[in-house]
Amino acid sequence: MPHTVLLAEDDRAIRNALERALTLEGYRVTAVADGVEALAQAHRSRPDVLVLDVMMPGIDGLQVCRVLRAEGDRTPVLILTALVETADRIAGLDAGADDYVVKPFDVEEVFARLRALLRRAAPAPSEPEPAEEPGAPAPSGRHPAPSRHPAPSGRFLEAAGLRMDPQARRAWRGDRELELTRTEFELLELLIRNAGVVLEHSTIYDRIWGYDFGPGSKNLAVYVGYLRRKLDEPGAPPLIHTVRGVGYVLREG
Repeated sequence: MPHTVLLAEDDRAIRNALERALTLEGYRVTAVADGVEALAQAHRSRPDVLVLDVMMPGIDGLQVCRVLRAEGDRTPVLILTALVETADRIAGLDAGADDYVVKPFDVEEVFARLRALLRRAAPAPSEPEPAEEPGAPAPSGRHPAPSRHPAPSGRFLEAAGLRMDPQARRAWRGDRELELTRTEFELLELLIRNAGVVLEHSTIYDRIWGYDFGPGSKNLAVYVGYLRRKLDEPGAPPLIHTVRGVGYVLREG
């Protein structure tokens, strides 16, 4: 089945062009002109992913995102914005968006970001239960087969004073739970799994977005900056360190 996209864009020319491009790419698209229609459509039929313009009359894209997140809807959201300042991008992430594309955009970049969001939203494949020989008796004293899901005490990742439960998608610094967007969580998980290792920009782009947007992109720097704001504590050393010209590393001190 094709993935479903709810597109909200008040500029008719952009809306029609993007709807046509997404349809040709194989998506099933519902296109609306404002935030009110977007919310109504999302409530009628939940899409696989939302593409929301920021500047729309009435209810804008960020308000749509806030409402859905407040309702517990975790559908991936890609924001379209003509605002290029870091503060504007942070506002979108604060609203609960998972990623953004700056106008004017290349449609191939939109496709790449949608593919990455949908990959991360896809459920992990379950492992098959081990088969037993028909009629074979259970050995004496045999314990029940272990669950396919690890016990809570064994599923945590820990590094640099951080603790993460990838299965429940929760993370803590000490006793403080971190409120993270989907992309922030994926980025932090990658850093924790590779604590002490300098990860190159291209490696992070490939692992998180599935696409290297090149040296001119500020996307990674924005997410790292926003993640630092949530991780860092007054008087404590930063945890995410920049290795200039190379990438980032998670370590204490």
